[in-house]
Amino acid sequence: MLSVDDTGPVAPCPAPFNLAAYVLARAAEFPDKIALEVVGKTAEDVTRWSYAELDRAVAGVATGLKERGLTPGNRVLIRIGNHVEFPIAYLGAIHAGLVAIPSSAQLTAPEVTRIAALSGPAVILAEDGIALPDDCDAPVVGLAELDEMMRLPASDPDLGDPNRLAYIIFTSGTSGQPKGVCHAHRAIWARRMMWQGWYDLSPQDRLLHAGAFNWTYTLGTGLMDPWSIGATALIAAPGTQPQDLPELIERCDVTIFAAAPSVYRQMLKSDAAISAPKLRHGLSAGEKLPAAVAEKWQAATGCTLHEALGMSEVSTFVSGAPTHPAEPGSSGFAQTGRKIAVLGGNGQPVARGEPGILAVATTDPGLMLGYLDGTGPTGDWFETGDTVSMSETGAITYLGRGDDMMNAGGFRVSPLEVERAFADMAGLEEAGCAAVRIKAETDVIALFYTGPETLPEEDLCAHAQGRLARYKQPRLYIHLPAMPKGPNGKLNRRILRETFEAKS
Repeated sequence: MLSVDDTGPVAPCPAPFNLAAYVLARAAEFPDKIALEVVGKTAEDVTRWSYAELDRAVAGVATGLKERGLTPGNRVLIRIGNHVEFPIAYLGAIHAGLVAIPSSAQLTAPEVTRIAALSGPAVILAEDGIALPDDCDAPVVGLAELDEMMRLPASDPDLGDPNRLAYIIFTSGTSGQPKGVCHAHRAIWARRMMWQGWYDLSPQDRLLHAGAFNWTYTLGTGLMDPWSIGATALIAAPGTQPQDLPELIERCDVTIFAAAPSVYRQMLKSDAAISAPKLRHGLSAGEKLPAAVAEKWQAATGCTLHEALGMSEVSTFVSGAPTHPAEPGSSGFAQTGRKIAVLGGNGQPVARGEPGILAVATTDPGLMLGYLDGTGPTGDWFETGDTVSMSETGAITYLGRGDDMMNAGGFRVSPLEVERAFADMAGLEEAGCAAVRIKAETDVIALFYTGPETLPEEDLCAHAQGRLARYKQPRLYIHLPAMPKGPNGKLNRRILRETFEAKS
């Protein structure tokens, strides 16, 4: 039996369509229901937004952007931190038919300059203190003006072809350069497959996401999906630490909790029980979920934890769910409506049980339109780069990356991008980067380098801080007499990793 799983067709996206209008359509049905709670350390430290308030703010931003002369198809770069203005700006731009470009506030000026050069924004929505691109002519709209836009009269959503461009996400490419992933308005419709295939989500749920507003995992799982179904989204206030989250889960009557595995590990450090009387289950994505973390979570809370696999190009499409739990050792199954395969080196499905590259059908409604450079999915399958195997029952077991891409707290990071950042550092001749395991189930980014002598770690850290977002910065610096290379002179990062781990 071949490693192909076709779970059946999904209802087509309606047309005409607008992503933002769809996400907040429930505002007409129950305008006074709380759509969003930003919760802090005390019961008094909470900000609430009703569906009607959120809808008006989004439509007001759309009006304000139109009044600035922007027209459908213009691009809007969002440089806002962990604040509610981030998703409002994102949806407001899309509501107006513009193309939203969400970006991490951690990006440095050189990083965001490259993104702006590739995407050509017509305007930048920015918060003071967050790095802006150099040599960019786009006007900057600050938070004060954005807040004024939120109070403007509503404008009608720009309806059109669900296949037209709605937003661009930048991710580390295998070349070490940022890659713009272009998604259509229909991408949000495709996320309905996660409602039962991963979340078991209903309008009655109160879903708390541990991430910041400006992380794409939070934006999708923590905000867009709960709002699309009419549930209440909860986001921890800025400054909330992982050890604060158990108290929030109990106090805020959270029914579903979502985070990256690294957050779960930190929450469970104390080995104490977590009181979660309303919690139904937890969700994990961004990196491989260790079985020990899932077991410890269930012991601490009495609730199951369900993992999902995905990537920026197609979001999550393999997952376990309360109604269809993953088999032991596996990450789950293809969500209903998906068609996936495990491919061999010849691009054809392998036999079940054999390892290969996980692929999703190019007909998947959630798959990107393509990359900003014009390349994109061709043929029958889009290969993810993840090495997996498929059991006779269709369960997918993750075996690792098929390339050198690293994972840092749920963000994919190219080693080439990190290495390039150190190319001009005095006293450093060659750099090689790899994710290394420092203890059970904990990987960090390490930079290996050569040069006449060992460089001060504080100098290496300072160099990284000026060129790389925090999550891309190495946690370890190791001086080597020479870099391991293959017969063709190519750096062998696998040997870097294996040699370090063998000595640890």
